[in-house]
Parts: sequence; structure tokens; C-alpha cells
Amino acid sequence: MLFDLDGTVIDSTEAILESFHYAFDKHNLPSKKNEEITSLIGYPLTDMFTRLGVTNKIENKEIVLSYKKNYRKVHREKTFLIPQAKEAIELASKHGRLGVVTTKTGTYSQELLEHLKIMDYFETLIGFEHVKKLKPHPEPILTALKNMNHKNEEVWMIGDTKMDLIAASSAKINGFGVTTGYGTEESLRKHTLNIEENLLRVVEKIIKNQS
Repeated sequence: MLFDLDGTVIDSTEAILESFHYAFDKHNLPSKKNEEITSLIGYPLTDMFTRLGVTNKIENKEIVLSYKKNYRKVHREKTFLIPQAKEAIELASKHGRLGVVTTKTGTYSQELLEHLKIMDYFETLIGFEHVKKLKPHPEPILTALKNMNHKNEEVWMIGDTKMDLIAASSAKINGFGVTTGYGTEESLRKHTLNIEENLLRVVEKIIKNQS
């Protein structure tokens, strides 16, 4: 089982929003509504800022650096496990092999998972800096499977946005959507019939289907 992070396993909304507002303020740009920002979580930072109006490449690069500067300060104290996520991961680890596939920077992701005391459950973690193309491209998933020396095991990609599900389909593995994050149920249903409102229920259903 491969897991997305933001909105699937962890809730870092507070840290993300604070860092976006910090970056816009620092560069004297009009801030955006929280809803505008959260609707884009799952895309790379450069794409998020572009979609929020920062289209100049140099300015975009600088504002991303400002975002990361603040995010580094607050990401640990303002990131939390989604309810029952730890129980879901513990259960999953008893029945299969686990990995993380995220668009977040891998370094921050590993720090967070170590801080939240769940990193040891995962065999591999693929983040922004580990691939050339990000979700919805299949490369992050295929890289994770290569790292895990995947053979003929059944594979699931679990995530909260359509990017996770499109990537799963492109990689020719199973996709499972969870509604605890930033993607709408409608957008998830366009890409999979497998949807649950809780990560623990996702894992339980996958395990049951294996029995």
C-alpha cells in the first residue's frame, strides 16, 4: 500500500496556510483566501503559486523560497496525524508492505513522519526531489515500487486528490480515494469507485478484499 501524505495521513493545513500568507505578505502581494489555497494542495508549490497569480518565473521561485523558509519553522508543531491514521498504518503494516508517495519535499516528509513516530512503518518515501515528474504522472509510484523491489504483489495507491488516482491509473495499479483531505468527493469519484471517509476503513476494506 502506497500512501499520499497531506490530507491522507497528516493534516498540515495550518502550517501550509500560514506559510502561504507569510510568502504573499513578504513579497507585498495580495493574499488569497484560505479556500483558494487549500483547493490546490497536492500540486507542486510552483504550480500552486502560478495558479494563485504568481506567473513571473523569477518571482515565483523567490516566493517559493519564502514559503519554505516559514514552513521549516512551523511544520513540526503545526502538523498532526489525521484521526485514526496511525491505527490504519499499524493495521496495514501487519498485512502488507508500505510506502509513501508525496509531492512534498522528501526531507520535510521524513522529518514529519519521524516526529509523528510512524516513519518506521514505511519501506520507502518518494518526495518532490526524488523524481523528474510528479503526480499525476506515474513516475513517483513506479519509483517507489522499484525501491521496494516490487514483484507480483497487488498494489494500492491511497490518496485524497484526483492526482493520486490518476497517477495510480497511469501506473496500472489500484487507486483508493479518502475524503479526509483536499479533493472533493465528486472529483475522486470521476477516477475511482473506491472511496471511503476514513483511512482506517480504507485499509480494512483492502485487507478484506485480499482475504
